[in-house]
This record gives sequence, structure tokens and C-alpha cells, in this order.
Amino acid sequence: MKILYFAWLKEHTGQASEELQLPDGVDTVGALIPHITKQSPGHGAALANLDAVRVAVNRVYGDLATPVTNNDEVAFFPPVTGG
Repeated sequence: MKILYFAWLKEHTGQASEELQLPDGVDTVGALIPHITKQSPGHGAALANLDAVRVAVNRVYGDLATPVTNNDEVAFFPPVTGG
């Protein structure tokens, strides 16, 4: 699985992307997040406030219930605003 981080999430994690294997029993974005936050304190800080984070799976907006597999690309990014 490829994980992408954008904007301040990238700053907190210190990386734009990473590859990882899903642990057993992880099959949704919501189940994936606790696994990611254990990677480092920066990962934990990046995903600490999920109200300020949006997710896309394979370039389609998703939510915590969106299914994930090892073949997916999951992107985390701040809400997009216009002006």
C-alpha cells in the first residue's frame, strides 16, 4: 500500500509518501489510522485531529469506513478551500 501525505501532514511526518503492508485485520481507513500513528510522533501529530484531515483512496474521496487493501493508494490531506 502506498500512503501519501500533503501540506502540513507531510511536514509532520517528514515524508511525502511511504509504502507499508497492512497488518492483519486492517481493512478500512479507520482501522489503518491507528497503525500509521504508531510510526512516529510526527505521524501521531499529523493524524491527531481527524476533523482537520481528508482522505482519498485510489484518488476517490473517502472516509473512515472506506475499505482498503495492500494494492491501494491512500492520501491524507487538509480540507480544500477556495477563495
